[in-house]
Amino acid sequence: MNGDLLRGIVAAQRAGRDVVLATRLTDGAQELFALDPLVCEWVVAEEVAPARVARGKGSSRRDGAVLRGVENEAIAAVARAAAPRTIDTADGPVFLRPYLQPVHLIVIGAVHIAQALAPMATIAGLRVTVLDPREGFATPERFPGAALVREWPDRAMTSLVAGGRTAVVALTHDPKIDDPALMAALRSETFYIGALGSRKTQAARRERLAEAGFAEAELDRIHGPVGLPIGARTPEEIAVAVLAQVIGALRG
Repeated sequence: MNGDLLRGIVAAQRAGRDVVLATRLTDGAQELFALDPLVCEWVVAEEVAPARVARGKGSSRRDGAVLRGVENEAIAAVARAAAPRTIDTADGPVFLRPYLQPVHLIVIGAVHIAQALAPMATIAGLRVTVLDPREGFATPERFPGAALVREWPDRAMTSLVAGGRTAVVALTHDPKIDDPALMAALRSETFYIGALGSRKTQAARRERLAEAGFAEAELDRIHGPVGLPIGARTPEEIAVAVLAQVIGALRG
């Protein structure tokens, strides 16, 4: 690995971005790929951040010479699995190695369940962000150690939801807060989307989202009622059920 590639990986990690290093085994040519959140596709890293050129020997094309002709899904699959993989290409085998940020859990609503879920998820190794525009709810005292965003989801979610290692859990029961967050999640590669509420609440939510233009197959991505069916009743028990379902979706 040359210096440009190494600097590109370090810069991506500092910026909180996931990257995948592609190495062609026949000649050692390398390129670094990053997820472009605007199009939800993996592109050569310099396409996203020109100041962070990340090319090795034998690479000269901006469209990705090392993975010429390879479907975007091949890179996305390596990132989702969080494990290296060798794939076959027309130019020979290519080794893909992901350099990923911790799984990001975005909790919509600084409610009692969130107060239990945030520290549990942190212990499990997830990076937690709690989003709630209500200033009296999202406070450091109630959520020590969690990143807090006190904005409306329609403004904040675009920058928060990036990549396939993000999970979104909506807990407020307030359509003005939950629905925009769910819409943003549905438009992304988020690997898990969950929403609190009874079956009646879920049906009403699906109807609203369908009216907003989402297809049935897209709405089926929402886990609701949220969490594994373990008979959870208390906020703490519900948090356990939710975290278990998130982990199951990640590892499954």
